[in-house]
Amino acid sequence: MFSLVLHSHLPWLANHGRWPVGEEWLYQSWAASYLPLVGVLKRLADQGKSRQLSLGITPVLAAQLDDPHCLAGMHHWLGNWQLRAHEAALMPSADHRALGAREHRLSSAAIEDFEQNWRHGASPILRSLIDADTIELLGGPLAHPFQPLLDPRMRAFSLSEGLADANARWGTTPAGIWAPECGFTPGMEIGYHAAGVRHFMVDGPALRGDTSLGRTVRESDVVAFGRDLQASYRVWSPKSGYPGHGAYRDFHTYDHDTGLKPARVTGRSVSGEDKAPYDPDLAAAAIGRHVDDFVETVRKRLRTESDRIGRPALVVAAFDTELFGHWWHEGPQWLEQLLTALPEAGITVGTLSDARDHGYIGTPVDLADSSWGSGKDWRVWAGKQVADLVQLNDEVVATALETVDKARKANHAPNRVELRDRVNDQLLREALMAVSSDWAFMVSKDSAAGYARDRAHLHAHAVREIAEAVSAGQVARAQRLAAGWNNADGLFPGLDARRLT
Repeated sequence: MFSLVLHSHLPWLANHGRWPVGEEWLYQSWAASYLPLVGVLKRLADQGKSRQLSLGITPVLAAQLDDPHCLAGMHHWLGNWQLRAHEAALMPSADHRALGAREHRLSSAAIEDFEQNWRHGASPILRSLIDADTIELLGGPLAHPFQPLLDPRMRAFSLSEGLADANARWGTTPAGIWAPECGFTPGMEIGYHAAGVRHFMVDGPALRGDTSLGRTVRESDVVAFGRDLQASYRVWSPKSGYPGHGAYRDFHTYDHDTGLKPARVTGRSVSGEDKAPYDPDLAAAAIGRHVDDFVETVRKRLRTESDRIGRPALVVAAFDTELFGHWWHEGPQWLEQLLTALPEAGITVGTLSDARDHGYIGTPVDLADSSWGSGKDWRVWAGKQVADLVQLNDEVVATALETVDKARKANHAPNRVELRDRVNDQLLREALMAVSSDWAFMVSKDSAAGYARDRAHLHAHAVREIAEAVSAGQVARAQRLAAGWNNADGLFPGLDARRLT
């Protein structure tokens, strides 16, 4: 069996800057990845094809795809894209006119799709794909924390609230999750079992490279599925992956007059000004070759692994969703052709749930500390370069938990129902936003590190400010502060501090 797993995630960006980091990141990914991917899945559903892939969508991304401010901003962004295409089409050079015509077709189709299908958010569309049994939807913890470093109480709360958020949006509670950054530490399998999670993703090295079967973790019945690197790196590898082929559209080269991308990769060592104009026909031919290559890679991998273990094997290829379309322009086309070509080649396609239900499970594994980051350990989220953020996260979570515990104890009375407390809710909400794994990742990778540190400290400041008011007995001020911070972002309205164990 072959299983394709996609992980869709962006940190909360709404009202936190626009360019170069902020909402622009969301709208680019939405236009280039989420719109076309959903289009692919809808076409497959219309063809009666089921169980095509396991699609992970984190609660924080789901919130943005349903958020009224983001929906309005996305509609505006699409209109701006079309205007830039018009501008290119009116320029004197033939290359600009061809670029403008191509981008006008793409932007017009995106606007029509968005206006017809997305104006009420992503949740109705995703529900239809779940109801059609086209996908298995994977959930995740609220706000995408790096779970191994998180206080166990907050870890459990984040996971249970994330699964509850999924149920509220999609009418179903996911049985599987893509753990943030594939982060794991021993004991988390117990928390997964308690939360009703039956399977989750890890990177291949966490299973010592033996990803031919899912593995139950220690004494639990929770299954860890590992990413098969031989298959995944045919696409993912920065050195030899398909997106770097010379015929594909170059991600990094912009036409500075219009902000459009006019060039193809051409060659890895070719500078931007020397890259050749993009040619859709060349790209289409490359897509076909790379679909064939991937199918053959999976076929060989299934054969060799099945021979090695003496039983039918499983291959799991796993990627960030944003690779397809945003980073690799032709990625959605490749996916659609691949999901047709695999069954035609006699390869069974199924979800992670299918793999578990059909017995692609090996012997238990003593899963150790791991992630899918650099070194496959925790250095990206716990290394020296982010030691200050690790300390900040510990402080913020401790402050939030201590404040909420004291407030709940003070307001507790025997035989009386505990009422919801919006101040407690906001303390936990801001703490979870502060410990998002994205901030440490961006700092470690030196990708908008200043923005990441600012965001972590902003949410940490919110926790401290509210907690100080609560500790001082300033009830009205604490309520005003909590309401103000909640209005600033307005996400996760279902979070309820009374469910903190």
